[in-house]
Amino acid sequence: MKDPVIVSTGITYDRDSIEKWLFSAKKNSCPVTKQDITDADLTPNHTLRRLIQSWCTVNASHGVERIPTPRPPISKSEIEKLLKDSASSHQNLAKCFKRLRHIVSENASNKRCLEAAGVPEFLATIVSNKDSSMSLTDEALSLLYHLDTSETCLKNLLNNKKGNDIVNSLTKIMNRGIYESRAYATLLLKNILEVADPMQIMTLKPAIFTEVVQILDDRISHKATKSALHILVNVCPWGRNRHKAVEAGVISMIIELLMDESFSSDRRGPEMAMVVLDLLCQCAEGRAEFLNHGAAIAVVCKKILRVSQTASDRAVRVLFSVGRFCATPALLNEMLQLGVVAKLCLVLQVSCGSKTKEKAKELLKLHARIWRDSPCLTRNMILAYPS
Repeated sequence: MKDPVIVSTGITYDRDSIEKWLFSAKKNSCPVTKQDITDADLTPNHTLRRLIQSWCTVNASHGVERIPTPRPPISKSEIEKLLKDSASSHQNLAKCFKRLRHIVSENASNKRCLEAAGVPEFLATIVSNKDSSMSLTDEALSLLYHLDTSETCLKNLLNNKKGNDIVNSLTKIMNRGIYESRAYATLLLKNILEVADPMQIMTLKPAIFTEVVQILDDRISHKATKSALHILVNVCPWGRNRHKAVEAGVISMIIELLMDESFSSDRRGPEMAMVVLDLLCQCAEGRAEFLNHGAAIAVVCKKILRVSQTASDRAVRVLFSVGRFCATPALLNEMLQLGVVAKLCLVLQVSCGSKTKEKAKELLKLHARIWRDSPCLTRNMILAYPS
């Protein structure tokens, strides 16, 4: 131990270790007693610290270095004064940002103190202020992201009187400025929409979907791409968001991503992409847009049994949607020629999820009259074809 502190259950821990447990690992129980830690404030154990320092002094001849007395943690009143003083001039605001950056970088406990003092709301106001300069907005956005704000705080940002301002402001930043700020805006929007209620999600403006597509197209960073996909996964099931996404060109963008080998190197990306395609192909406009892309069926078919069980399940669901609701002789022949039927027969023979097999079997039986006796299928495939 270097900086012993006492938690609300009466147990003493090293400050760095318990802060990682509480704030980084998001735990809320005492590691020893398993009781809930009701108060996140950590009380310094000065007696134990002095004993540790005395022991270090006694054992200095053995190469033990004395542990310095830690600086007292930042206080809420100090932060509130810093924010108040920043309003007096542009120079003081710049100094405030510099001080906040230093405080944020020190430890996780400081982040919680900043949150309690209203720093996230202060930064969100600057981000949402149309009169703020681009440099101030970028600085406030970076700080707001690195604060790693709690769910409660994100809900407060969204539910206050200017809740729509922060969503709209982040959407606008996604469309302009430096790549770093566009990435931070995407990451923050993902976090905020994860805590939004269904009504707030259903009333999202079409511009959000347009900017998400642009982020995916520009591929400004791996994190931003995954966050953009997370946004689509979270919001597409609600209201008319499927239609907004289709109109924004999400389907074409997703297929282009899946065709990129570098995107497919991490299975989580293709999995989320397949989830989005599955959601959008549940509406007629989505299926029509999917079939308008010349490579769509081939790309989705290729991902079956090559990424993960989740990706295979969603890919089969996509093919089931178009095969059931958009079946024409030309489409069924195309699916046959592209190997979809053979791949679905293979799904029935290998270790795969039961729901995936059910969908594959249902689609094969639905079009058995056209597909079963095709010369495109090998004898093994014909034997595997469900009756």
